[in-house]
Amino acid sequence: MAETFVLDSFAILALLGREPGSDEIAGLLRQSQEGETHLLMTWVNLSEVAYIVERRWGTERMHAALAMLEATSLELVPVGRQLALAAAHIKAKHAVAYADAFAAALSQHISAKLVTGDPEFELLEDIVDVHWLPQRTQ
Repeated sequence: MAETFVLDSFAILALLGREPGSDEIAGLLRQSQEGETHLLMTWVNLSEVAYIVERRWGTERMHAALAMLEATSLELVPVGRQLALAAAHIKAKHAVAYADAFAAALSQHISAKLVTGDPEFELLEDIVDVHWLPQRTQ
């Protein structure tokens, strides 16, 4: 059975910016295309990617990035009541960004590893299995 991973925006931004961990994310996307892994991301986290890409590189690059991601086997998970309330619970109990709470809630809900390099997730290691990417150098 394929291992399941939830991607945080950090993972996709690392890929798009060719930052540390980008090769690992590209590899996971290839494995997912071949059915070796299952990758998921919430629409909330994808929208976070969209606004950051547009802010950094412009609207055209944002649309290109979204088209590229939607052409992969990355499963984009809609946010319904159950996931929204689970994210709200995480946000209420932990000092993490709102979008990060959605990635963590999805990861918890499906018992998947959360792929990120965002140090904020250190606060959630007791409730989420984190697969750490290399941290960006400042």
